[in-house]
Amino acid sequence: MTFEEFNASLSETEPPAGLSGLLEAMWQAGKGNWDLAHDLIQDLDGANAAWVHAYLHREEGDRSNANYWYRRANRSMPDVSLEEEWAQISAALLESIQN
Repeated sequence: MTFEEFNASLSETEPPAGLSGLLEAMWQAGKGNWDLAHDLIQDLDGANAAWVHAYLHREEGDRSNANYWYRRANRSMPDVSLEEEWAQISAALLESIQN
């Protein structure tokens, strides 16, 4: 799936079949379903899961918690809009499953 297809799927009521937990969390976040996105990511491990988790707490406005998760992801809080970071994370996750 391309980023364009993933982004376009936000017009649907259900996420595309077969998404990883990371991508489903980003899809739910893109739909404005923060609680569901957080529930999906909460128990996942790894740097990418920490990155998604950080993004969600940044979106929530909890910068302290976001910074904790960015550190776990070996990243720093970006100086871009939430929309731009959503696109960056989603594109990176999609690319990682294509390689």
